[in-house]
Amino acid sequence: MELTKAGDYGFLGIMYLARQPEKRVVRLSEISENEDIPEKFLAKIFQSYTRSGLVKSHRGARGGFSMAKPTDKITAKDILESVQGPIYLTRCLNKAEFCERKDTCSLRKIWLKAQDYLTNLLEKKTLADLITS
Repeated sequence: MELTKAGDYGFLGIMYLARQPEKRVVRLSEISENEDIPEKFLAKIFQSYTRSGLVKSHRGARGGFSMAKPTDKITAKDILESVQGPIYLTRCLNKAEFCERKDTCSLRKIWLKAQDYLTNLLEKKTLADLITS
């Protein structure tokens, strides 16, 4: 698994938004400029965040985005999966039924442990943790 550019930019964008005063509506152009992220790319990422319920979209002349949840209720896993989908280190962990060796493969056991470790780590780190460190 490799963090995509969308995943990387997504973290930067939501962390910028999370650092703003509570309930502040922030334009994408501000986030884009301050984090050096292409605005059109950022718009697609923030659409995913809106669908996932992490941020709220505000329309109109004073439109933009604000946080939909407290930062201590949003995990790094929530952020990453909103943009990239479910986390799987290998295809066999995603679709085990397609793996002919799933019952005998010693590597699968290692990948399962590694994936569990990564998932647990991402579930423990909140957006509040990320913006204060």
